[in-house]
Amino acid sequence: MNYRHAYHAGNFADVLKHVVLLALIESLQAKPTPFCYIDTHAGSGNYPLDGFEAGKTGEFKDGIARLHPAEKLPPLLRRWRDGILGSADNAEGLKRYPGSPLQVARLLRPGDSAQLCELHTEEACKLRDLFRGNHQVHVHERDGYEALKALVPPQEKRGLVLIDPPYEAQDAEYKLIEQALKPALQRWPTGVYAVWYPIKLRSQVQPFLRRLQHSGVKRVLRAELLVHPDDSPLRLNGSGMVILNAPWKLDDALREPLRVLAGLLAREHPATVKLDWLLDEAGSQLNTPSPLPASRLPPRPNRR
Repeated sequence: MNYRHAYHAGNFADVLKHVVLLALIESLQAKPTPFCYIDTHAGSGNYPLDGFEAGKTGEFKDGIARLHPAEKLPPLLRRWRDGILGSADNAEGLKRYPGSPLQVARLLRPGDSAQLCELHTEEACKLRDLFRGNHQVHVHERDGYEALKALVPPQEKRGLVLIDPPYEAQDAEYKLIEQALKPALQRWPTGVYAVWYPIKLRSQVQPFLRRLQHSGVKRVLRAELLVHPDDSPLRLNGSGMVILNAPWKLDDALREPLRVLAGLLAREHPATVKLDWLLDEAGSQLNTPSPLPASRLPPRPNRR
């Protein structure tokens, strides 16, 4: 595995992923009963933005750094931004970017737990060091797809699985995700499953999303942010999160934050967003609209 997230930490794709992740965690916190967070590709958990890797690409400058001075943010987006910038790591300015495991770990309540899988030895060692002494967080140096078989259903019976692989071979990765989701959904059909995916060519993404519509779940929500047109395989044009068993009103929680993010993270052309239900609560497939400018997000569909 050649991918190292340290080169890309805090970029626009991370911002989208982690704002959606916060919305998902807050939806789980709406009930007092404990939940379990499972991360299949956890990485090392915390990334220096003033180090060699981040300095070489500078991707964070068009991501988290753009939110640093922003004012009048929607509450969800403000809570997420302040959680990053208000950490001890960033007391003297934007120095580090916490990965998904650390962002979630900071939100765990007594009784909640996190199961973190990381196959790469060096990354797994850093992850263990990061959470040493934290009895709510458990690190597994193993393939996250294989680990799902043993980790679901969790003892808590409620929770979230984040699938965020490196996509070194995009089409092959989609097949691995589908192969892992099928038995996981059979064992834990009520779990929430969130899959992050890159967008280069739209034609690469659409078949994967269509197949997820036949995964057997009743609600599938898609959230995407594009900073370039999705017509070039040579760059990351955007990214998305598709959520299986998406919590009720998750689309309402994300609509305004996505609109604002699109304005903040736009490049030479206006950014576009998609926020729509690929399957509604009745399990019916919905029409998929074309990408819309940030100011023209579709209204929430009428649903019982």
